[in-house]
Amino acid sequence: MVQAVRTAKTLMKEIPMPGGRLTQQERRQIALGLADGLAYAEIARRLDRPTSTVTREVTRNGGPAAYRADLAHRASQHRAHRRRKSPPPAPGTPPQAHGRDAEAVRAYEETFTTVFMQTGLPAMTARMLAALYTTDTGSLTAAELAAHLQVSPATVSKAVAFLDGQGLIRRERDERRRERYVVDDDVMYQSTMAGARSTAHLGRIARQGVDVLGPDTPAAARLENIARFVDFVSESIARAADQAREILHTKPGTAPDRDV
Repeated sequence: MVQAVRTAKTLMKEIPMPGGRLTQQERRQIALGLADGLAYAEIARRLDRPTSTVTREVTRNGGPAAYRADLAHRASQHRAHRRRKSPPPAPGTPPQAHGRDAEAVRAYEETFTTVFMQTGLPAMTARMLAALYTTDTGSLTAAELAAHLQVSPATVSKAVAFLDGQGLIRRERDERRRERYVVDDDVMYQSTMAGARSTAHLGRIARQGVDVLGPDTPAAARLENIARFVDFVSESIARAADQAREILHTKPGTAPDRDV
């Protein structure tokens, strides 16, 4: 009898309730449908869900090319957990700047966090980076991050150390001598260039293996192909980053100097 009850509970967890949240199994079916090139409407029909549900699910979790069922499910659980924990706004809480919809901003920040997680960032560092990128100043102090994310200063410190080590943020002091963590155009450029250098380093190491394994062996040929590939990629990334910074960050009316 006890086993039957447990089995029934397990099945109930997998059966979507009308209008309820997507289950993990449904998200896996969405991922399979995307992999098969199915349209949102067809995926929704197979799930017996509105097309808008599938569209919103995929869009907020990286789009069709980056959608991952397990990551999307964890992100959904995280959002639900935050909603349960978040206290209601205190009386007199100032409205969002520029007349923004607070709920829409929060949802977008969660979507941005999910995308960062899909690139390999841990959840907390992803949340912090999303918070920095969606603030108008592009910089926050440790205290401001802790209050915004509702985490401890120690948690902020650990995430900051990781982001700083990856070159994804910059530290600076404000007029009150407080340390601020900054994201801006130059941080993105420096991070991209660091990635290009890391890729180039892989090429150099691969090429070292050619001499070690013997230039006429299949393994050496494979490593040489890897080295040539990553050399091309890293050089292309660095060249594109330089061009983008020159073109996109030049003030209107001031054309960049070029050799004629």
